[in-house]
Amino acid sequence: MSQTTSALLAEHGAAGLFVLAVLTLCAFTAGVASLLGGRSWGRAKSLPFESGVVGAGSARQRFSVKFYLVAMLFVIFDIEAVYLFGWAAAVREVGWPGLWGAALFIFILLAGLIYDSRVGALDWAPRRRSVNHDS
Repeated sequence: MSQTTSALLAEHGAAGLFVLAVLTLCAFTAGVASLLGGRSWGRAKSLPFESGVVGAGSARQRFSVKFYLVAMLFVIFDIEAVYLFGWAAAVREVGWPGLWGAALFIFILLAGLIYDSRVGALDWAPRRRSVNHDS
């Protein structure tokens, strides 16, 4: 064997050994779990169980659009936090142009939030009707 062949074998042999060890470990844990795992059968086995609470109602329950709107707003502002964290980590390298870029980014998101508030997208309670006491 030449020196390049043995170096190549040593380089790729470690990765191959790692893959083999992982596959062996996965097969071992799956086999042990199937041998030692409990086998309970009954009426409660097919019931949905989430977070320690037995579900009540149908999974096809309708939700208000407001729930989805709040979820989208959460995702938008969560992504904003990710971008601003990256900016804060590199604030010294980006300097004043980076500050103005981040300020513009925050301003655009703030304008969107103000728009959502103005059109009533963030109002949860129904509007009260004015009662006419003249009659």
